[in-house]
Amino acid sequence: MLRLRAVCPFSWRAFQFRSCSCKPLITEMIKCTDEGQIFDLIQKSKAILSEKQVECAFNILWQFQKQKTSFLKNVECVRDHPQFITLHNLATSQTEFMNDDTLVNVLYLTQQCATETHDLLVEALVTEAWRRLERFDINMLSKFSFCLANQHLYFSPLMGKIADIVHRKLETIEDLSFVKLFVALGPMAGPEEKEQLKSTILLMSEELTSQQALAVMGAMEEMESRNSHLNKNYLKISVIPSEISILVYALSILPSPYLDEVEVSRIEAVLPQCDLTDLNSFATSVLRWIHYDRTYLDNTTGKQLKLLQKLDHYGLQRLQKCTNLNLLWEELKSLKGDWFAESLLEETVATLHRLMDEINYKNVAEIASFLSRTNYLSTLLLDRIASVVLQQTEKIHPFAILPIILPFSILNYDPPQSDEFFGICVQHLNSYLSVLDPLMLVFLGFSLATLEYFPEDLLQAIFNIKFLAKMDSQLELLCSSLSMRVQLRLMELNRAVCLECPEYQIPWFHDRFCQQQYNKDTGSMNGAQQQIYKMLAEVLGGTNYVKASVLTPYYHKIDFECILDKRKKPLPYGSNSITLGKLPEMHWESNTQITGSTLPPGAERIALEFLDSRAFCRNIPHLKGKSAMKKRHLEILGYRVIQIPHFEWNSMALSTKEARMDYLRECIFGEGKS
Repeated sequence: MLRLRAVCPFSWRAFQFRSCSCKPLITEMIKCTDEGQIFDLIQKSKAILSEKQVECAFNILWQFQKQKTSFLKNVECVRDHPQFITLHNLATSQTEFMNDDTLVNVLYLTQQCATETHDLLVEALVTEAWRRLERFDINMLSKFSFCLANQHLYFSPLMGKIADIVHRKLETIEDLSFVKLFVALGPMAGPEEKEQLKSTILLMSEELTSQQALAVMGAMEEMESRNSHLNKNYLKISVIPSEISILVYALSILPSPYLDEVEVSRIEAVLPQCDLTDLNSFATSVLRWIHYDRTYLDNTTGKQLKLLQKLDHYGLQRLQKCTNLNLLWEELKSLKGDWFAESLLEETVATLHRLMDEINYKNVAEIASFLSRTNYLSTLLLDRIASVVLQQTEKIHPFAILPIILPFSILNYDPPQSDEFFGICVQHLNSYLSVLDPLMLVFLGFSLATLEYFPEDLLQAIFNIKFLAKMDSQLELLCSSLSMRVQLRLMELNRAVCLECPEYQIPWFHDRFCQQQYNKDTGSMNGAQQQIYKMLAEVLGGTNYVKASVLTPYYHKIDFECILDKRKKPLPYGSNSITLGKLPEMHWESNTQITGSTLPPGAERIALEFLDSRAFCRNIPHLKGKSAMKKRHLEILGYRVIQIPHFEWNSMALSTKEARMDYLRECIFGEGKS
């Protein structure tokens, strides 16, 4: 309750003047912990909901979305819920009774729920606001114009009316409440208005926060203004590292970014005070300058490289001085990009090793997620994570189990007492299987399957008609990319269970899905694969002895396939019409039957796979989970699997064609030079 009060203060100011009959329902709404409870209240109270209660409902629904990670946001699902539609209709009918503040707030909140521009509620709210426009104060005009800008209505008569009102009031504005107005009106302002807007904002530039300065810079760029005076004026007076990093970033995205000696010195002076987030932001900006700046190549790039070296120094220094894991995590959790991965990752892991004893049930999922995100295999940290889970299982939230298991799955690592560790994780979830999100269960099942762990209760919970129907209805409400990712993981889990646990008698039901996906596949080869294909044809005796881009039963795609008889002589295929980059070909007699694929007695199928850097951990040449699982599956299907790592194929030892030919002969026939 207190948390929600903090994030929606404007609602509380309005609510305190409502009648007593309004307060109890608002209090009930604030106590709700998810969208379902809000929708239940709407269904029970729809006949008596006031406009303030409608606003509160919209507000709390949006707060729920803001608290979710991008992966789990379900705006579309909420928007299409029957009770959201009820709320939408109630708001439409109450538009004229809303006060000005409520009117604009509801417009803003409905936009956050991805409501379409031509929606009846949006049209009603905009029309009513237009009628009241002259009486809106500057704050209300700012928020309303921001909503119109989100609808791309820059050149509408309504925006013109707002511009006229602002033009009349501009000289009387004495605060920064019009920053949003400036951002919204900038692209459609005429020459005179542009100059007046810029003049006003520049006289007030020293009062801007860094966020306001950044927003105004964007508007000035939209107005085709290349004037960076606003940022550089503020850069020279700011003493707050986070503000300076934001302003430097803003300058780096403008055309022809350039910092003079004074500004570079200002950045250097603040570096000792910066945390890792600020340093990463500076590094991103500097790398952008180095990449795009050609005009000052000889002069400026040297300064930028020196600045990068100083960023490396202070980043390493900050990590080495860190003595608190939780404070470190606050700085690490949002770091990404080339600079961090190349300059600080090793030292970050060393720092985590040093502070490893501070990993506990509160932060174990966060440290696990860091390893998943960076693809860094640290057996020390993974063993510590497993140990914490074994000792403190009951204190760990069930929803944290998936991120805890994920790095073990991705990085293909079994900790000591692995059976006990995975068993406790699954047991901790068993009582929640019926209430956990279907998406989470699918990803959890796949992660465990990658580790060759197949808990029957979890699989029975997933592979049943009721669960799959529920998941299908949810998939329809997800964005296409997330929906496809879930479907792929379900297919891969289905395949793994059919191949590795046939005793569960779970049917394979993804033929049509796989055919649809692989019909879209362009099947193009990269340079290394084309080299390997041509050399394989030479080693084996011709193109009719090797097939490229082959689909196996259960739709694993392999780079190359050949067949040797019992004397290790290559056997030809029926057709030699193989084209580089053609679509995958399924040539076994059945899509899903392992038996029945006839070979001469003693012959063997060989699958050759080229493994690029994505198949291995970042720090060591250790095969990751998905590639290891694929190798298991191909072996179950009867293949002898030859994996060709990129670091071997591109090594100095294989720098000549003959060396590579010998390498392939050794892999296939167990012999070197012919």
